[in-house]
Amino acid sequence: MKKLMLGNAAVARGLYEAGCRFVSSYPGTPSTEITEEVTQYGEIYAEWAPNEKVAMEAAIGASLAGARSFCAMKHVGMNVAADPMFTASYTGVNAGLLIAVADDPGMHSSQNEQDSRHYAIAAKLPMLEPSDSAECLAFVKAAYEISEKFDVPAVLRTCTRVAHSQSAVELSPRADIPLKDYVKDAQKYVAAPANAVKRHVAVEARMRALAEFAETTGLNREEMGDSEIGFVTSGTSYLYVREVFPNASVFKLGLVNPLPVESLRAFSEKVKKLIVVEELDGVIEAHLRANGIRVDGGKDRFGLLGELSQSRLREAMGVEQPESATFDEPVPARPPVMCPGCPHRGLFTVLSKMKLTVLGDIGCYTLGSSAPLAAIDAVVCMGASIGMAHGFTKVRPDAARRAVAIIGDSTFMHSGMTGVVNVAYNKGVSTVIVLDNAITGMTGHQQNPTTGLTLQQEPTVAIRIEDVCRAAGIQRVRVVDPQDMRAVEAALKEELAVDEPSVIIARRPCMLLKYVKPNPPLAVDPAKCVGCKACMRIGCPAISFRNGKAGIDETMCVGCGLCEQMCRVGAFQKKEA
Repeated sequence: MKKLMLGNAAVARGLYEAGCRFVSSYPGTPSTEITEEVTQYGEIYAEWAPNEKVAMEAAIGASLAGARSFCAMKHVGMNVAADPMFTASYTGVNAGLLIAVADDPGMHSSQNEQDSRHYAIAAKLPMLEPSDSAECLAFVKAAYEISEKFDVPAVLRTCTRVAHSQSAVELSPRADIPLKDYVKDAQKYVAAPANAVKRHVAVEARMRALAEFAETTGLNREEMGDSEIGFVTSGTSYLYVREVFPNASVFKLGLVNPLPVESLRAFSEKVKKLIVVEELDGVIEAHLRANGIRVDGGKDRFGLLGELSQSRLREAMGVEQPESATFDEPVPARPPVMCPGCPHRGLFTVLSKMKLTVLGDIGCYTLGSSAPLAAIDAVVCMGASIGMAHGFTKVRPDAARRAVAIIGDSTFMHSGMTGVVNVAYNKGVSTVIVLDNAITGMTGHQQNPTTGLTLQQEPTVAIRIEDVCRAAGIQRVRVVDPQDMRAVEAALKEELAVDEPSVIIARRPCMLLKYVKPNPPLAVDPAKCVGCKACMRIGCPAISFRNGKAGIDETMCVGCGLCEQMCRVGAFQKKEA
């Protein structure tokens, strides 16, 4: 039976069909839906871990116990998971272990464009790269076979376009893969120096065997056509090449680490001109050049930045663009904004008003950096805000009265707790604000250790952020409602004035949660509105300004009341029934 599936859903289906038993992940766009889709298959245990490192370690443990296991993450999540991943390359596996990483060329939802192929090369791990949903499913199965045949964790690399596009997938029954016996083998699995030295020998022998495998595997294939030009490519770039040059010769790489040498050399000798098409870094191109294989075009044509596309490929290759629709007027940009009623908006309005130095973090609240709030000074990675605030105030003690760290509830559990410990242990005075909206918001409402529900929506322990902070040695911990801007401002002034660390928990659930009911929309009395535009400073998309007066879009307003708090003339009011 065939079914139209998203790439991420096809990966989940591949896990089911391959006999996977254990999944642990941390949500990160564009990989999130893989783990969510797994929940429909009761044969697979699945969970959200607090972060990618823990997810990787749990999957390693499940593999050691004899179950085919899996963890998924976005590309920056692999930075967090790298420590156990690199050593798991040395220890090898018992049952198959598959790691999925979703890169984000174009940075649709990410803070950088890193190319995860470098991780596979550095960690000496085989990496497979599918081009569509059908290959997502098939490559999962192939990856488990490679993992178990070569005693190695395998990596599946996707990207935003593959993860979130649909194509037809052939469904098959689940394979009956029994739990493998666990046999104690300390020399293999205990990564002490004396053992690891010997395991490195095995790793290099494995890479040589994988390189031989790369020459013959069906994951790589030669598609001969017109010999005037030949393309070497992989992943979604293969589809662009096939669409723009349907008659060209193509060497399609499905196994992108290790790359074959002799097969590519033979292909290069069959075509007059060889072009390498790959997104982000020139990994394939560098491989060809390092092995003395001529390259007639690559990164010199396509560059190192952003996504490729059919139009970019045509432009780089000097091919005429097809006719496309045009608009009489330019389409206005629509940058992401906080939703109407977002619990973060009131807090950021206060931070902006107080002109504080705000060290930010990754989540919905990163939008607090945008105009008109413009309240965030710096954002680096998950959990970094607390450590950054500590370092900032240690170097500039006078800034302790003017600097704060902000972090979300899920991000606090991910990697913020250790930052709080660092502040307490090293006698810092940082003020940390935890924006607790009762969910993992930016990636689409996933549960986390503070919500009291598992991935399967089953009740579990809800870890209290205030208890964690007090246990870490923070004496001053308080909770405020972020939509009560006077209370927020008072709390900030009080905590910034003391010479010890403090945590303010700004607690209100995300407005988009199903159990959160909106209030009736507000209205503007035009007779009272004086056109001061104070209400516009909160950046609410439900408020507009026309003909010198404020107005409210009733289809968007959720009656949060922030505009009422901003208006000094009482122009905002509850709409009469």
